[in-house]
Amino acid sequence: MKRKLRMGMVGGGRGAFIGAVHRMAANLDGKIELVAGAFSSDAKKSKLSGQDFHLDPSRVYPSYEEMAKSEAALPAEERIDFVSIVVRNNMHFAVAKCFLEHGFNVICDKPMTFTLKEGKQLKKIVEKSGKVFALTHNYTGYPMVKEARDMVQKGKLGRILKVVTEYPQGYAVGDITAKASGAIDSWRADPAVAGISNCIGDIGTHAENLGRYITGLEIEELCAELTAFIPGRELDDDGNVLLRYKGGAKGILYASQISGGDENNLNIRIYGEKASLEWHQEHPNELIVKYADKPRQVYRRGNDYLSKAAQENTRTPFGHPEAFIEAFANVYLAAAKAISAEVEGKKMPKDLDFPNVDDGLEGMAFIESVVKSSKAKAKWTKFIQV
Repeated sequence: MKRKLRMGMVGGGRGAFIGAVHRMAANLDGKIELVAGAFSSDAKKSKLSGQDFHLDPSRVYPSYEEMAKSEAALPAEERIDFVSIVVRNNMHFAVAKCFLEHGFNVICDKPMTFTLKEGKQLKKIVEKSGKVFALTHNYTGYPMVKEARDMVQKGKLGRILKVVTEYPQGYAVGDITAKASGAIDSWRADPAVAGISNCIGDIGTHAENLGRYITGLEIEELCAELTAFIPGRELDDDGNVLLRYKGGAKGILYASQISGGDENNLNIRIYGEKASLEWHQEHPNELIVKYADKPRQVYRRGNDYLSKAAQENTRTPFGHPEAFIEAFANVYLAAAKAISAEVEGKKMPKDLDFPNVDDGLEGMAFIESVVKSSKAKAKWTKFIQV
């Protein structure tokens, strides 16, 4: 395009971590400009946040409903091209529905909706609208994750036998013995806001999405155990899941918020007949390739020997680490390519690589399948088909 895409944001005002991440990621490549927003359900806070971002006060709204209506009424050369949704889980569906029905493209934080039922409804709305819908499963944006996916697709691992994905965090372990145990000190622990799961819904969905993105495997059935170690909590803070994939591969997925000493230790190991892969989010610029009959190799980001997909999602030369914000920005950059085509009425590019409404729906089916299995007496549970 001959101009920047105009972005609006719902949520993400003062003090919101993920909103700031979205803004940094969107701004990184100079193709997107934040011009409007409803940054909080508190109109005063939304206004103050707009001042923080140096926005025109007339484009800072007290509610997302007013924002969608007012932006849609503006001339085409002024209104936003898309909205970024960074509100809490229970609001995702309503906000996305509102903007899609007002004719706007959407980039939404995960999990996509509050329930699987809402997810199915949203997919129909997206398809009817003809608009772009992107979901920020940001870990798919790392260059070495894309390299791993390319290797699997080219058959370099052979038939996949086993997938082991882990996402341990330890930030909540202190709440187990805290004097104020039982109190809900995070909205993620409140089922009225987070949904039917905390840990699996928040980080377990990232682990599931990462495994599916790299391998292309679909879950056939699973056996899950969810635990709330923190006293007084209704929702899980730890989850262990055995997976059976279509085609015969097996998997193990573990997500936890009470794994003391771990920070954000998402990692994945994929074992094939010919070779195996290993990637760690806390050391994202390296991909380890392992063999049974020769020494392992370490592939590093930014080198010419990598795949086209990895190189196209790299910004700096080798030896200059790229990480979380850049991976997030790769999702925005890929979505921007699609949104630009939609805005200009051009044919959608074929090489688009960003999580979409189908990925969001799979994530919601994963959450509901895991919770169903954990509650069941017969542990092996068929994966909910969507």
